[in-house]
Amino acid sequence: MVWSWGTGLAAVFINISVENFAGWKFSLTFNIIQKSYVAGFLIYILINLALVFSSVYIITQFAPAAAGSGIPEIKGYLNGIDIPGILLFRTLIGKIFGSIGSVGGGLALGKEGPLVHIGACIASLLGQGGSTKYHLSSRWLQGFKSERDRRDLVTCGCAAGVAAAFRAPVGGVLFALEEVTSWWRSQLMWRVFFTSAIVAVVVRAAMGWCKSGNCGHFGSGGFIIWDISDGQEDYSFEELLPMAVIGIIGGLLGALFNQLTIYITRWRRNYLHKKGNRVKIYEACLISVITSVISFGLPLLRKCSPCPDSDPDSEIECPRAPGMYGNYVNFYCSKDKEYNDLATIFFNTQDDAIRNLFSAKTIHEFSAQSLLTFLVMFYTLAVVTFGTAVPAGQFVPGIMIGSTYGRLVGIFTVNHYKKLNIEEGTYALLGAASFLGGSMRMTVSLCVIMVEITNNLKLLPLIMLVLLISKVCILLVYSIWIDVLQNVLTLFPSQAVGDAFNEGLYEEQARLRGIPLLESRPKYEMRKMTAREACGNQKVLSLPRVVKVADVVSILRSNKHNGFPVIDHTRNGETLVIGLMLRSHLLVLLQSKIDFQHSPLPCDPRGRSQAIRHNFSEFAKPVSSKGISINDIHLSSDDLEMYIDLAPFLNPSPYIVPEDMSLTKVYNIFRQLGLRHIFVVPRASRVIGVITRKDLLIEEEIEDSAITELQSTSVRGQRHEKRLLVRNADAERPLLSGILVQDTDHTLS
Repeated sequence: MVWSWGTGLAAVFINISVENFAGWKFSLTFNIIQKSYVAGFLIYILINLALVFSSVYIITQFAPAAAGSGIPEIKGYLNGIDIPGILLFRTLIGKIFGSIGSVGGGLALGKEGPLVHIGACIASLLGQGGSTKYHLSSRWLQGFKSERDRRDLVTCGCAAGVAAAFRAPVGGVLFALEEVTSWWRSQLMWRVFFTSAIVAVVVRAAMGWCKSGNCGHFGSGGFIIWDISDGQEDYSFEELLPMAVIGIIGGLLGALFNQLTIYITRWRRNYLHKKGNRVKIYEACLISVITSVISFGLPLLRKCSPCPDSDPDSEIECPRAPGMYGNYVNFYCSKDKEYNDLATIFFNTQDDAIRNLFSAKTIHEFSAQSLLTFLVMFYTLAVVTFGTAVPAGQFVPGIMIGSTYGRLVGIFTVNHYKKLNIEEGTYALLGAASFLGGSMRMTVSLCVIMVEITNNLKLLPLIMLVLLISKVCILLVYSIWIDVLQNVLTLFPSQAVGDAFNEGLYEEQARLRGIPLLESRPKYEMRKMTAREACGNQKVLSLPRVVKVADVVSILRSNKHNGFPVIDHTRNGETLVIGLMLRSHLLVLLQSKIDFQHSPLPCDPRGRSQAIRHNFSEFAKPVSSKGISINDIHLSSDDLEMYIDLAPFLNPSPYIVPEDMSLTKVYNIFRQLGLRHIFVVPRASRVIGVITRKDLLIEEEIEDSAITELQSTSVRGQRHEKRLLVRNADAERPLLSGILVQDTDHTLS
């Protein structure tokens, strides 16, 4: 609950700051252009440049992990990859203030992706008690030390970020389920739902306070909700064709957007950003100047249009007062009753521009030429800007792009079906949904978010339609493209054919950042592979039960493995696997030194006094820091000659699979259970029992006649022994032939 309040308050602070900076900027610019457009133009560029410079400077000098959206990194963390720096306290601060600068500075970016990252950071920091480095910690918050609990908290933080950004609590729950998390449990559902509900209450309370005039230029802007409940109430069968066209356009433009961002991001990574932080600052400032020139200069080239006849039932004023949000901006117009339609969407905040595009009862407000000009220019700016060293979300820019071509299709639909009660704003909404679906490949969560932010449940079937069409369009175009490549480019390797595909925006960005995500489905090639083949010819690096300290230090220095099998020997001299020892636990034992012993013999197996010497929190790896490194531990020559008995500290029951199991099954087990390591053992030759559903209902006595499950084929000697083990015929524990490891703790740079 605490992180829910924190995420909500952070979202309120960011939105109020962005709206006030933007409000001061536009108010000052409008006042100056009444006297001189040149002076207003210079002031406008300088304000944007100052805001963007502050953002990129914070990121490059203080919190480099706060650059970008943050969603690919959080998705990688929830998939099992520990990425240093993404949940630090400095990353949280950099994300908050960097988002204010980049969004307030008018870049073609949004603050929704960063808010998801912010929610994850707050949840992680509060879950581990705060930040020890900055002396902001509390013991009563230190209740989530296990990896599973921490990932659950981060998942709740992601949902809270979406709920705070869009005022869409249900959409936040579905976003966490569909997009970011890899392992979903039923217990997690109500926790995420509760978190999103608390955030929605906090945001709504803050907006009620702002309506009293306490938030300056915030007004009705800021939080993304575009109420179009008074718009088009129904649709006819004839409109399904142009709506399908919107879905097709969204699929194509969304896929193209992903591919272009891939090319530019690779170029930045390989050439531009290698030259240092100074080049990153120059790049962001240059893009800021270009964006300001385009948003201010292009409306100057557009002729103004006369205001339409005022509708007594409409609250929309034409032209609107200078410096105020709304439709019909009077910008560089010679007459008072004129407006500049291109300035209405260009020379405005993104939230207000989208509100204008979604607006009802504003037919023919925008010309096709202005919409097409804005679409081309803003699409280009969004592609170029995404990937700069500033916090960057792509949700709102995607809505801007989609709503522009959606409104363009709406204009042609209105002109063609003259007798139908059609609202161009409805088509703008459908265009926004189609582009986001084509770019991010979300379906259910996106559909619910679009319904929640527009407050119009009647459009739900249409949103579902365009999302499905955009997704089907991508699959169809890709299949045709692959057929063409296979027939024409036969001289190229198969990898060239595979490169024609691209996945969702976040998946592609994660791949470019070197984050090895485990997708929901295994690769087709895995069907023909076994667990043994996946292990390859690797030599398993194991530890004896009682190991010499010098050997532990040597092993930890010579490799970066994060899990080691622990072996022991029977009286017959056979080698048995007795458990799994984690690298982080070994480092704790080396640092404490209290478990060192002079004897190479095992300690008393009946007592676990050694384990009691340690607190459980000592073995918990801190999320907000890199943890202990072997280079940080200093041991004397006498220490290196001592021994450690690993039996009290290891995991005695790691997950085990037979060596001939299909790699597809191993993949599914690995991902669905959220594992980090799987031992691969030889095929067992003796079965000690078979557990069925009936055996797992240990709290109920069920009559045999009422059981519909297949009867147990147990061959156990005693009924109460409920174990599912596959063992070697001549040993108590399986021999180890390999270890299949997910590189969860791999340090990514």
